[in-house]
Amino acid sequence: MGKIGCTIDGNLDDSKFSEPMPWIGIYVAGASAVCALAMAMDVLHGLRHRKFWFPCNYFSLNATTLTLLAVATKLSVDLNTSMPRRQDQLTKLSSATLICTVISNFMPSLGLMENKELLMNIMALGIFVITAIVNIGIQLATGVIYVFCKEHIALMFLMLVLLLLLISSAVAIPTTKCYLDLKYNKRYKLANKECGITSKCTTENLKDELMKFWTMAYTASPHFVAGRLATCTASGGFCLLSTVIYAEAMLRSYFLHWSFNFCNGDSEYKWSTTLILVTQTVAIGVGTIAPAFRWFVAINYNCPKKTNNACKAKLFKLENYWIRILLQWKESPLEFRICGRHGRKFAHKTKNRLLDFCIWMQIMMVSLSKLVRLISTFSVSWLLISCRKAIRMLKCNNMVSES
Repeated sequence: MGKIGCTIDGNLDDSKFSEPMPWIGIYVAGASAVCALAMAMDVLHGLRHRKFWFPCNYFSLNATTLTLLAVATKLSVDLNTSMPRRQDQLTKLSSATLICTVISNFMPSLGLMENKELLMNIMALGIFVITAIVNIGIQLATGVIYVFCKEHIALMFLMLVLLLLLISSAVAIPTTKCYLDLKYNKRYKLANKECGITSKCTTENLKDELMKFWTMAYTASPHFVAGRLATCTASGGFCLLSTVIYAEAMLRSYFLHWSFNFCNGDSEYKWSTTLILVTQTVAIGVGTIAPAFRWFVAINYNCPKKTNNACKAKLFKLENYWIRILLQWKESPLEFRICGRHGRKFAHKTKNRLLDFCIWMQIMMVSLSKLVRLISTFSVSWLLISCRKAIRMLKCNNMVSES
């Protein structure tokens, strides 16, 4: 008689190892549904209160949402489970797209964090994203992911770009918040002074004063400021691009299925992969709304005319708040002591070179964000003009045909 857990010939009995996998799939689908629900609540709150930068009241960057994201995207980091069918491979792609969507949704929540909390959350998200990229790359190499290879490579690139945009925003947030606090206090004192001078409180004066204070509080909101950064609006464009890539792959797999050679067999997750795929598709669709709105609102109000030279000049202008904290770190001495003059000199040079690289990366990411916004503005402007011309031509043709 064999030992417990062993077969008759003494080998490990692994026949029941895969039995819990469909239940794990339900767990993954449940985490994806919670992410979708939280993002949907943020969208509804933003639409209801006409806050079209969509503040992150329910789905912000913290330990809870990072844990949910790790569970929801388990399939994208599963290195050795066979995924032969169409829905299995699409689920791998949907998990990668969900990561891009979630990163873009996190952007406005950076404004509410303290510096230490901001650093820890960014580091945690960075470790998760890099791990996901490496694992997807391993699966592409080993053949676990054998279709949609181009789409996966594009999504891996977008993940990295979105992570860098998030880091770039986080670097600018502390300086921006200090600047806003100073500006708000200055305007608050000025408003109080003006209110004291006009002591006659009529209804119209009271409305004007309330409007002043409301505008000050509205524009000094950390959510609003973070949501209006160039990096945040650019992330909306990249998020929309990731959704388009996923939609293209899904439509191609269902309507041009003869161009794919999907394998036969069944995944260990069995029927739960279909549930995961549906849930994550809904989460991607809902999660794309807020970043897409931020992107569209930004390009709608920036550079309405292509011939606006002031806007073109502003594109390549780097505001001080983007790199101010990096310059402060570069100018400040090292806090720890290193024995020996050569050791201190080496550490100082290494720190300066590292910060020079960070400043260069920051400048590059901000320039990229502004370039994306300009290209988007030109494209949308051209599209709107073309649509208006087409509508006018149709109206003219109808009038000619009726006459």
